[in-house]
Amino acid sequence: MPHIARSPRQLGNIIQRARKQRGLTQTELAQLSGLRQEMISRIETGHEGTKLSSLYALFAALDLDLLVDTRGGKASKEIEDIF
Repeated sequence: MPHIARSPRQLGNIIQRARKQRGLTQTELAQLSGLRQEMISRIETGHEGTKLSSLYALFAALDLDLLVDTRGGKASKEIEDIF
């Protein structure tokens, strides 16, 4: 099920939930993603200024995809129709 994140805190909650669902500690996720445990903690608590490359590393380690959509999803069909 897709989750909506409109703030760093919400994104951090999603990442934390995914990590816990997979039974991983922050240290284990850090090893899988190539990030430091301290960075995992900062991201999960909503630290602003996180690099996209760090988020992509976490998404890959957690087997997550990033989907960008318009709010409400109304324009998605219109964009698909263009192509």
